[in-house]
Amino acid sequence: MAFSKGLGLLCFVFIIHLAGVYLFTNGFLLTRLSLPDFTSCSDDSCTLRPTHQRAILLIVDALRFDFIAPDPPIPASPFHHNILTLPRELTAAKPRNSFLFNAYSDPPTATLQRIKALTTGSLPTFVDIGNNFGGSSIAEDSIIKQLGIAGRKTAFMGDDTWMSVFPDSWNRSFPYDSFNVEDLHTVDEGVIEHLFPLMQDPTKPFDFLIGHFLGVDHVGHRVGPDHPSMKNKLQQMNRVLTQVVEHLDDDTLLVVLGDHGMDRTGDHGGDGTLETSSALWVYSKSTEISIGPSTIPSGLLQFTTFPNSPHSHRQIQQIDIVPTLSLLLGLPIPFNNLGTVIPELFWRDEDGIGLSKALQINVEQVKSYLHAYRSSSSGGELDDSWEKLNSAYTATQAENLAFEKRLMAMSNYTRVALAACRSIWAQFNPFLMGLGLTLLALGIVATCAAYSGLAVSGDNWDDWLAAQLMNYVRGAAVGSVMGLLVYLGLGESGYLPGMDALDCILFFSPFVASIAMIAISPPPLLTSLKNTPISLVLHALSFLSNSFTFWEDHLVPFLLISSITPFALKGFTAPSSRLRWRILGFATLFAVCVRLISTSTVCREEQGAYCHVTFYASSSLPEPPTLVLYFIVPSCLLLPFAITAFLRVSKSHVGLAKIFLPGILMPGLLAGSAHWLMEWVDSTGILGSEWTAILRSTRTWFVRSSFAWVMGIGGFVWWSIPLCLDIIESSTSSETKQKRRQVTVIGYANAFGSSYLLFYMIFFAAVYITTQLTGQLILAFSAVALLAYLEVLDSIRDVRAMDEALSASRPSALLKDAPPQRSPPLRFTDIIPVALLGLHAFYGTGHQSTISSIQWKSAFLLTPTMQITLSGITVVLNSVGPVALAGLAVPLVALWNRSPAATQEQTKPVKVDTQIQGESILACLGMMIYFATLLLGTAVSAAILRRHLMVWKVFAPRFMLAVVETVVVDVGLLVGFGVGVQRVSGAVRGVFGK
Repeated sequence: MAFSKGLGLLCFVFIIHLAGVYLFTNGFLLTRLSLPDFTSCSDDSCTLRPTHQRAILLIVDALRFDFIAPDPPIPASPFHHNILTLPRELTAAKPRNSFLFNAYSDPPTATLQRIKALTTGSLPTFVDIGNNFGGSSIAEDSIIKQLGIAGRKTAFMGDDTWMSVFPDSWNRSFPYDSFNVEDLHTVDEGVIEHLFPLMQDPTKPFDFLIGHFLGVDHVGHRVGPDHPSMKNKLQQMNRVLTQVVEHLDDDTLLVVLGDHGMDRTGDHGGDGTLETSSALWVYSKSTEISIGPSTIPSGLLQFTTFPNSPHSHRQIQQIDIVPTLSLLLGLPIPFNNLGTVIPELFWRDEDGIGLSKALQINVEQVKSYLHAYRSSSSGGELDDSWEKLNSAYTATQAENLAFEKRLMAMSNYTRVALAACRSIWAQFNPFLMGLGLTLLALGIVATCAAYSGLAVSGDNWDDWLAAQLMNYVRGAAVGSVMGLLVYLGLGESGYLPGMDALDCILFFSPFVASIAMIAISPPPLLTSLKNTPISLVLHALSFLSNSFTFWEDHLVPFLLISSITPFALKGFTAPSSRLRWRILGFATLFAVCVRLISTSTVCREEQGAYCHVTFYASSSLPEPPTLVLYFIVPSCLLLPFAITAFLRVSKSHVGLAKIFLPGILMPGLLAGSAHWLMEWVDSTGILGSEWTAILRSTRTWFVRSSFAWVMGIGGFVWWSIPLCLDIIESSTSSETKQKRRQVTVIGYANAFGSSYLLFYMIFFAAVYITTQLTGQLILAFSAVALLAYLEVLDSIRDVRAMDEALSASRPSALLKDAPPQRSPPLRFTDIIPVALLGLHAFYGTGHQSTISSIQWKSAFLLTPTMQITLSGITVVLNSVGPVALAGLAVPLVALWNRSPAATQEQTKPVKVDTQIQGESILACLGMMIYFATLLLGTAVSAAILRRHLMVWKVFAPRFMLAVVETVVVDVGLLVGFGVGVQRVSGAVRGVFGK
């Protein structure tokens, strides 16, 4: 019954966390409303005379602006600067036919969101990035839809993401798999194969052709922009564009662009300058589409300077291509568009009549969209901006306005509309956010109440929990009914904005249950305040500062060392020299491992010159440092021996440990490292391209085999014989010549902890396999640090036991033959180092609370192409695996070096596993409290600072990371207690009795 009761309590707290996160997220991460309207006019009032009959839109995925810039940054990279030179050469030679722009790509800078923006002219929202791996079709108006309405023929080739958003819109289509980032050429070669035959076909089988190249993006993800492969790929793109220009006819407009940029390591997804700076090149072979920008009013043109570039360049919003391209082809502007026509492409005479007409159509289209949006169910979002929008529109209609000022007024109106919509799609529902925060805060207090009640009950926790669980369930049932009644009474009256019946139930059910938990065992206020660890409070409060948030990777090791310092200081006053040396020695080892983990870093953009990348060979070369290549194999061999050495302290290196560590763990670690070594060999091209296929298939099977060996065989062996014990039987003879049978149990002192450690190492190996080489070294250091801390904690317990015995005038308890006494109870401060160690390992394995730090290489471990389920699992293990391991590790705080000796509490016998079961629940609750408090801190900061300039750059990503961390820790705790602790306890009881 301990299993069902303890697991039930942990599941109950987990549900409270999920409900609070759900409500807060629904109020914080809102999506925009897509209107189904589309632009149409029967009198051509919404179109212009086309300048071209056809258009070719070539998307070079992740083509950053400086890759084609006429004045690249200083110093120029030999791998991606001054290589793709055709656009700047033609722009210099034909300034009326060729135009280069630095196009701002709105975040999130993921391909699916950019495709939506490039075809509709609308803005993606932050939460939309979750759809990047399974996009749904675009229902709103778009240039593709307008082409279909006009009866134009469309053709597509390349990235198959287009097929998911426009599944039935093509006359000809040639899609290719887009998520195999290790394949640098197949998609590009497929585009080339179909592009030129269509261009050379005299029947002109297309009016609008899209070709989406992926090679540049894949090179960036795999080896970064500063790599010979990037130079080769850009040279290929330069050759392709040269051929395209040669075959381009006079009636076809060429548009080449990058959907987004890439950061220094080749990744993207966030809102850094390098990620949002994309290239845009517009070229007309014979037809001049502008008389030049020199006479265009300067107020219509914006310029920006790319980082480290010697000169500024013309900047536009990337969505500006939508209204521009639509009008150049004689099409209406898509209804939801918020872009502004590009002035240079309509400045065809000194009077600027063409630009004036284009801006008038643009203004009326934006105005129609805003009025339709205001009339929709989400129209209230525009209330705060409506007066400003009306004022800006009125300025465009003013009489006796000078021509140049009218142009600027019209351009200003579209930009004001864009700014207003950018702000409203960051609109929040404070009511739902408040409910979510209430539930998260109340859940923490309720968990503290359960923790307090269990701690006070001691070895009678089982009876206490049995009496309380039904009260929790009754409270949840009452809350569900209350929530439904509240919705029926107030929901239809508008008093519950943004809530439906399910939301009300999800709030009131855990709310009432939490009240019940607090009422049943209210934690003593003064004691709770006194025992609240200052490190947890400081950690949670730090999220109110953007500086502390993006320097959290430096804050965590400080808090980690601070959390173990009181234990180390205890070593100086321990009552025996053995304990003093153990505490100080293992604490020093722990501190050394923490420092070694700190040597591995990846940098956020905000950290600037104060941070240096050490996880990779350099900030622009995502390869392991040379030293890592030398140390990785020895670390795989040494880690199992290091674990054996720790187990040898309690003589628990026997039994299963003798088989598992060298026979299961070591081969799994070696196979995982072998995969990443082969990936490095492949990406650097040491063996040449002819080895690529062999290396790809070999390393895939290495990973599959290692997962099967560790998770399958290792899990089966552990479940079958989990204990690390050796039992030796012998006989002795007394003076009366009577033989007595003697049984010696080797590993008895750590019977629980040693077995659970092997269970933990199964999951450790799974995370290790998915982690890149530098991260594998960091995980090895974190494992040693964990074991060192457990030995420190064991010695501290011995000190506490001696102090209690002496203070209670029971010095006989210190004697060797004294009856077994209850081990000193678990304290909340015992849990904190494990939680912080998990966070420290997260940062040390090459991660930050930014989207761009996700290591997408890990998605292709088990399969050479993207497979949603398997790729998702390996990416999650790679990203937050170290944090999940902290959740799995925390029961060791209760189990380590706890012997299965039964004790006598007053007149009631206590089972051999009573204390470790109860304290395992306490350890799990303590870990839940820690991460839930961090979650609350990030949620409060995101709510309070929701209008802060850096909300989507700093506070929102950290909140989302806290959500994921809390969920994976809770799941890890459920698995650790529900499977690991129960199997170990059952096996120990089977050997040593009930």
